[in-house]
Amino acid sequence: MYRAAPKTSYLPLAAFLFLGIVWGSNFIYMKLAASLITPTQIVFFRVLFGFFPVLIYAYLSGAMAWRHLRYTGHFFVMSLLATTLYYYAFVKGTTLLLSGVAGALSGSIPLFSFILAILFLPEEKITLSRTVGLIIGLIGVLIIGRPSGHDFMSTNMEGVLYLVAGSLSVGASFVYAKRYITPLKIPAAALTAYQLGIGLLLLAVVTNYQGIGNVWTDVHASIGLVVGLGLLGTGGAYIIYYFIIERLGAVTASSVTYIPPIVALLIGAIIVGEPIEFVDYAATSIIFIGVFLLKRGSGPRSPKSIKTNGPTEQLR
Repeated sequence: MYRAAPKTSYLPLAAFLFLGIVWGSNFIYMKLAASLITPTQIVFFRVLFGFFPVLIYAYLSGAMAWRHLRYTGHFFVMSLLATTLYYYAFVKGTTLLLSGVAGALSGSIPLFSFILAILFLPEEKITLSRTVGLIIGLIGVLIIGRPSGHDFMSTNMEGVLYLVAGSLSVGASFVYAKRYITPLKIPAAALTAYQLGIGLLLLAVVTNYQGIGNVWTDVHASIGLVVGLGLLGTGGAYIIYYFIIERLGAVTASSVTYIPPIVALLIGAIIVGEPIEFVDYAATSIIFIGVFLLKRGSGPRSPKSIKTNGPTEQLR
């Protein structure tokens, strides 16, 4: 007598693909909004509309606790590195680049995270595979930037440098979280809510609100900003990411980083009609190869051994 095989749930896989599409579409939404309001205003709206879904989720799941207030200093640092500075640099870089190219560069985050990890985390080791992966990946970044001695700070290269700065910022948050946050055993949903909340307060203070209402004059830009970047791209994305980690494990969940650059390139080239060149596709492939070698060189790790701290695992 044969027993029927258990049905495979496709919901985690669907969530995995959906998350990659959501994060990959962030760049065109930044581009649309940037024609109407400033980068700081875009970040303010993104964090505003992304904060409340995460707050509700963290509260209903019982992840938040009053005793966490003693770690407010750590949450402040995380809000700077993994929210305010990171989001601003990516928005500013996207305004100077084609949205597809900016999305392609987002795939290089692991490269810069590794550089900082090697510098500040003794347990992170340099291997031949990781070194080769890092070099190859950085070559891909330089190809996209295409610097020249005649005009090194051209718009293209300036945009790349902003994306690099954002990657370094979020990479620094990985290092900081691993050293100071992970040992505290704070649930990922709670940490995300705290850092987004503090980030929102910071942005509320530093944002210049002059002309901020211009974004509501364009339906596509306003919907993209509120729903695409805020509710889905920030708040909903983290909730979906927690679900994927729970069902598929942190190792599988982290591989979602390969999807957004492809999605961003396709949106830019096919839907928007951006003049993305063959060299940009080639450079993206080179970055992917570098990241693959970098992750492969880290050696086998059990999903249970990997700590996740909400947005410190992967942000968009």
